[in-house]
Amino acid sequence: MADLTAAGALRLRLGSLLLAGPPRHTTVAGVVEWFGAMQGQDLASVMWSLGLRLPGTTAAGVHEALERREALRTWPMRGTVHLVPCRDARWLLALTGERALAGVASRRATLGLTEAMADRGVEVLAAALAGRRLTRAECVQVLADAGITASGQIGYHMLWYASQRGVACIAPNAGKEQTFALLSDWAPDQATPTPDEALATLTLRYYRSHGPATRADLGRWAGLKIAEVRRGVAAAGDALTTVTVDGTEMIVASDALDADVPPVLVLPGFDEYLLGYKDRSLMLDDAHKQAIVPGNNGVFQPTVVLAGRVAATWRRTVTAKAVTVDVRPLTPLDGAGRARVEAAFEPYAAYLGLPGRVRWP
Repeated sequence: MADLTAAGALRLRLGSLLLAGPPRHTTVAGVVEWFGAMQGQDLASVMWSLGLRLPGTTAAGVHEALERREALRTWPMRGTVHLVPCRDARWLLALTGERALAGVASRRATLGLTEAMADRGVEVLAAALAGRRLTRAECVQVLADAGITASGQIGYHMLWYASQRGVACIAPNAGKEQTFALLSDWAPDQATPTPDEALATLTLRYYRSHGPATRADLGRWAGLKIAEVRRGVAAAGDALTTVTVDGTEMIVASDALDADVPPVLVLPGFDEYLLGYKDRSLMLDDAHKQAIVPGNNGVFQPTVVLAGRVAATWRRTVTAKAVTVDVRPLTPLDGAGRARVEAAFEPYAAYLGLPGRVRWP
């Protein structure tokens, strides 16, 4: 068992996250398959997560890759949208979605839905989506036309439930409108691993893309019980190895590569850099947690990362002519530090295909 310092573990982790070292992949499909699943409830955020890991790509290029079905979005884990490999959507839903469905009865009661109404809604959506894509608003209208109330949060719940059941999935946006398709239409070629093979695959992908990480980190990320995590680690075999990080046992891919920590990273709010862990202490000071997730509301702010650790938050304002970024430092930044941060935003502006400007408080 190797012993690592926190700094050594951070170098390995940033390499695993594809945020340090030479690019390992050249396509959206390659990056998403490497991770197995990427947090994706905010489309702009996950698209920039991909752009970061595919230097030189653009937002238009990422959208085109999603139109080519290199990946899709659905709700496989924790009831939250993720970007996943198209071929793996169904088995991921089967492996990790059971707990999300277990709590569905209480949610329906809150919404005033019955199980029969929800199942009828899935049938209506399946028929309406056959052979075509519909916007979210069009899906809600289809439900209403069938006599199924879809006001408030009910429409969202119906689309979530249809996707959780493996009937629908989120297709790429049409302009600014979210669209849905039948999973069987959009991604007909589905992998069919056994439950044990699925668990081993998910476990290996997690630790190769997030390691070093603890068993609790995987459990939280995938919504697995600790016994399932242990089974997955055992099934992955020699592909994984155990290390200690300042006395804490963690797991990492056996072929993980040490990498130099980038001086500055500009990350979206829901990147796996923070969302992929239960314990974020390697990357984030406790004093900064409220700035990253104000009010602990689950909405993660975009971050500026210096030497592997969160040092600022940022917000963008996009117009047809430019993108303006407002940076809020969490640690002191001198003139040279601010210049490095401003330079780090240049690839982001190029990714959007717009002139960029950085503002400071």
